[in-house]
Amino acid sequence: MKTTAVTPADLAASVLAVPPLPLAADLSPSEPEMRRLVRHIEAGGVSTILWGGNAQLQHWPASRYSEFLALAEATAGRASWVIPSVGPDYGKLMDEARSLAGTRFPCAMLLPMAAHHTPAGVARGTRDFVQAAGKPAIVYIRQAGYVAPDALGAMVAAGEVCAVKYAVDRPDLRDDPYLAALVAAVGSERIVSGAGEIVAVPHLDAFGLAGFTAGCVCITPRLSMEVLRLLKAGDQAAAAPALEAIRPLEGLRERLSPIRVLHEAVRLAGVAETGPIYPLLSNLEAEHHPAILAALKPLMAAEQALHPATALAG
Repeated sequence: MKTTAVTPADLAASVLAVPPLPLAADLSPSEPEMRRLVRHIEAGGVSTILWGGNAQLQHWPASRYSEFLALAEATAGRASWVIPSVGPDYGKLMDEARSLAGTRFPCAMLLPMAAHHTPAGVARGTRDFVQAAGKPAIVYIRQAGYVAPDALGAMVAAGEVCAVKYAVDRPDLRDDPYLAALVAAVGSERIVSGAGEIVAVPHLDAFGLAGFTAGCVCITPRLSMEVLRLLKAGDQAAAAPALEAIRPLEGLRERLSPIRVLHEAVRLAGVAETGPIYPLLSNLEAEHHPAILAALKPLMAAEQALHPATALAG
């Protein structure tokens, strides 16, 4: 596992893969399947593994957080940058900060709170976590105004925040005054688009963000890395065929459930046996599996064009 300090170059070098967490029948993590999934992602050239919302880490017990950290480190390749997530509530942030203190992880991502927060409270909680963990944070923003840009800029300058994951939904993603203010305060090189390849197009084009996180990259890592390369080069036309291959599965995720669809898609693609999903979610109903398999076909065909050994399972 890579343990060097986080830099803008790290954010720009790779898609940040956000995988589901493979579980055994008793809801304990399946280390063999975690390893299988991570190796598949790494084999496609991806060097950043972000265990976060798709892994449902908000449901992981704080009392066993050290156990998860050990698994995340053990299943990663030597050159991979592994980012565990913490929170989202203040109590879990502080409990998990104590587990992270003294580990080799270079940073952690703060999962976003959906309600009952203020910008000043988010800034205070972030600083308290960083002080307790002894590590900088990645702040995950899903709501406009979640934290004040000037406060976030001050935390970046102080070394308390190393990056921002941005996933605020807007009717026009190119017209986003809050993101523009964050870019001015933090710098575009410290912000990654946080909602997959399709959303990354306007974010990278209009705001020059460093890169993006993605779920589909867990299935077709070479394809997502190619999208990153082309978008960074400003060649949207060349990226269009890859984006069209990704769009059917992303559309299903948007309509049904981003987390549940990805959890099943990784299994149905033959990448890894993901098993059950953490309550309070449940596995996607079998009636939706044919639609997932149909959406996987163009995705896997595009990956196979880049890597002929790739084949769709089942």
